[in-house]
Amino acid sequence: MTRPRSPANDAKAAEKRRLDRALEEGLKETFPASDSVNVTQPPPSKADHHIKRGD
Repeated sequence: MTRPRSPANDAKAAEKRRLDRALEEGLKETFPASDSVNVTQPPPSKADHHIKRGD
């Protein structure tokens, strides 16, 4: 017998389906290409941070 799915598992499964669809769409949009598709956004680098000035 299978157990009912928890909300956390449902959220993980939904996120995986969303990422799979995004990857599939990216592959279709870039085919043929020499570079692979990356569906995740890299973390910001030090150069991406803005300097906050105190006025």
